[in-house]
Amino acid sequence: MSPQLTEGWFAALAAAMLIASLAGAGFAASADTGSASDAVAVTPDVPDPHGVEEPDEPGVATVDGEAFDSLQSAVDAADPGETIVLEGRFDEHVVLETPELTLEATDPDAAVLDGGGEGTVLEIGAENATVDGLWIRDSGLDRSGEHAGVRVAETAAGATVSDVRITDVSHGVWIDGATGVTVEDSVIAGHADVTPRTDRGNGIHLWEADDALLRNNAITETRDGIFYQWAENVVTEDNVLWNVRYGVHYMYSDDNRLEGNVAFDNDVGFALMVSAGLEIVDNAAINNRGSSAHGILVKDIDRSEIRGNDVVGNGNGFYVYNAQNNELTDNLVLGNDLGISVTAGTSGELVAGNSFVDNDLQAYASENVQVAWNESERGNYWSDASVVDLDGDGSSEIRHQPAGAVERLVHEQPQAAVFADSPAFDAVRLAESSFPVLETGGVVDHRPLAEPPHDDWRDYYATHDH
Repeated sequence: MSPQLTEGWFAALAAAMLIASLAGAGFAASADTGSASDAVAVTPDVPDPHGVEEPDEPGVATVDGEAFDSLQSAVDAADPGETIVLEGRFDEHVVLETPELTLEATDPDAAVLDGGGEGTVLEIGAENATVDGLWIRDSGLDRSGEHAGVRVAETAAGATVSDVRITDVSHGVWIDGATGVTVEDSVIAGHADVTPRTDRGNGIHLWEADDALLRNNAITETRDGIFYQWAENVVTEDNVLWNVRYGVHYMYSDDNRLEGNVAFDNDVGFALMVSAGLEIVDNAAINNRGSSAHGILVKDIDRSEIRGNDVVGNGNGFYVYNAQNNELTDNLVLGNDLGISVTAGTSGELVAGNSFVDNDLQAYASENVQVAWNESERGNYWSDASVVDLDGDGSSEIRHQPAGAVERLVHEQPQAAVFADSPAFDAVRLAESSFPVLETGGVVDHRPLAEPPHDDWRDYYATHDH
């Protein structure tokens, strides 16, 4: 055995013994595992859902030149394909059962439909109906009874809800089995005074609602922003979701696309659960720090692509639980308490091209076995890795173990963080990166990148508080 190898063995053994002794003992020192000075505080621009002037004139609904003081009367009198023009205040509940009928305010928010705190305010039961520019508010609060600002019934395929303001409701828009529904350019706010948050309804609730398009909506003060149950082929893009439990929540919903959305200041940004074939592309999960505190939760997810997302300033950036055969690629994982946690039998994941930058703990794996990433693929960038790129191909010849014995100890025994920069802990990290001197459970990146693929990560520090 060479002298260098002998020294490595003794350094590793000594460090491992130190770790074992620390793990089995109490700690007199306390440690702050957060890094407040490096945390990124981002507040995207969002509309004020309540910051509009209320129309106070009695409502007038005009169809084919005839004026009605009741919206329901105008709906009943209209023929298929006609447009009802609305202005003022209507205190009633409306059921729309005429195909291809349009309800249109003279200007956005110029007409309000008030449900008086009871039931569903507007129910759409006809195909290809459109609601445009109307303010809908004050539904009932029976979440189990599906009270909503707008309910789109199974018979209302192709309905469109556009440029609508929905406030003080249980569910905002409940899509109940209808196909091809569009909800776009709308603002939805639940009852902020209903606590706990789990007693509220969802901003947009999809129940067996295939082929929907949800685009450019702002959703807050609900339970979940957008909730899927058995909904497939739904495109959800460019929405912003804040101050809710889960920004977006998938359950039993396959083959959906989520692109360009921003979820911030929630419990969880994007909760992907019990689904397959998802495309989660170019979204931002920022400062989600509630009781769960995940930027992107990947739980019981199969065969999905999670690519190009910014996961910034959360408790856990990624929390990957019992996930199989997914691709987590080209994501920026920045300034989280924990960059990525892999647990509960997760396997077959391709994790490549990601930038793990300035996370308090870059990665954690609860498994005692070693999880190898990218043995023959490109790796990831780790801001704390020792990189040696001798051939200039952009990848290090030295592997990196971001989740090894030290990281497991610090995660499971936070008091040990005070020793994280000690020579003994550094010796363990060095040994873990020098195969085959020391093999420990955790995550190994065989091809760590020499430079971050995300050149713009510094913009978060340059343009936001930290």
